[in-house]
Amino acid sequence: MRAALWFLGLFGIAVAVALFAGNNQGTVTLYWPPYRVDLSLNMVLLLLVAGFTTVYAALRALAALLELPHQARRWRAQQKERAMHTALLDALTHMLAGRFLRSRKAALASLAQEHALQAAGEAVPHARQLRALAHMVAAEGSHALQDRATRDQHLHSALSEAPARGNQHDQGLREGAQLRAARWTLDDRDANAALEWLAALPVGATRRTLALRTRLKATRLAHQTQDALDTARLLAKHRAFSPAAAQSIVRGLAIELIQGAHDPTQLQQVWLGLDPAERAMPELAIHAAQRLASLGGEPAQVRHWLLPLWDRLTQASDPLGDQHALRLVRALEAGLTDLDAAWLSRIESAHQANPRDTRLQYLAGVACLRRQLWGKAQQLLSQAAQQLDDSGLRASAWRHLAELAEQRGDADAAAAAWKKAALSR
Repeated sequence: MRAALWFLGLFGIAVAVALFAGNNQGTVTLYWPPYRVDLSLNMVLLLLVAGFTTVYAALRALAALLELPHQARRWRAQQKERAMHTALLDALTHMLAGRFLRSRKAALASLAQEHALQAAGEAVPHARQLRALAHMVAAEGSHALQDRATRDQHLHSALSEAPARGNQHDQGLREGAQLRAARWTLDDRDANAALEWLAALPVGATRRTLALRTRLKATRLAHQTQDALDTARLLAKHRAFSPAAAQSIVRGLAIELIQGAHDPTQLQQVWLGLDPAERAMPELAIHAAQRLASLGGEPAQVRHWLLPLWDRLTQASDPLGDQHALRLVRALEAGLTDLDAAWLSRIESAHQANPRDTRLQYLAGVACLRRQLWGKAQQLLSQAAQQLDDSGLRASAWRHLAELAEQRGDADAAAAAWKKAALSR
């Protein structure tokens, strides 16, 4: 369509020129005493157009000739700039490939090309960002080569090229350099230095997933368990881990925090500082109860912490696993001192509701033993000792039976029970 319009336009121009030139009888007379020159108007117009075209072409040729030195200088600068970018790309490629010595050499070559351009007066608009990036690549290579002095030198050079109050690109480069510095110091097992680098980040940058991951490792290395637990909660909230991995990390840190408590009061503060979902974890509740019992805490408090798990054990809608149920029975057994009537009723009701559960039968026998109900304890423990699958509980049941036999003066029954307890291990 466009070509057809061009042809129509050309035909129109040709017709107009033919009409104008074909019937044009005008002349142009030039007087140059004593001469007189008569020229047709068409010839004069053609000479004017030809003269204008000749002068224009001559001026363009002269301008192109004078522009040759400038074009040569731009071409040389362009080649240097291309070499600079090529060297930086090579540095990044070698770094990803694990060739750290070549990566550092390529980064230094890129810096040298940039300095040459700057000395020649051909500064690159993004020279500062490029220098900062090249220094960071060189620092990364030096860190991999265990050259800490060179790494720190390039790191400070990169930070100087990316001021804190610069534009958005400068701030991004500076935050990236600080995060890398924190990772490097963490690799050097210097947790305090890593935390200092993280503290120097802006508030928004400290909540990024990479920063939180680094903080988690640094706080765990520095044995700051509470800070590590708070960081792990944030990472779980940001879905930085899978649900199972997040639960495992939080559980491990909480257990470490519980284990670090040195008295019942401190353990109580740690327990109250946990989230409700964390206190509902069977591992944490059982470990906290056992730790409280080992620290001499109140048995009633131990049983209170284990009450939610007991409810899960006795309810079929949300049962505990076999391993957790076994640990719960052992933890309750350790906290049955000064057993009150309410808990005795709970245990007996659970045993009556689940008469085939030998673990509940064993626990009911121990509860009766603590309440000095010797006959009932003898009956329950005798039945449980014959059917318990766990060797530890079976040996414990026989020990209790041996103690009861010694208490009533039956030496033969006590010896037989002690023998079976030894064989059950």
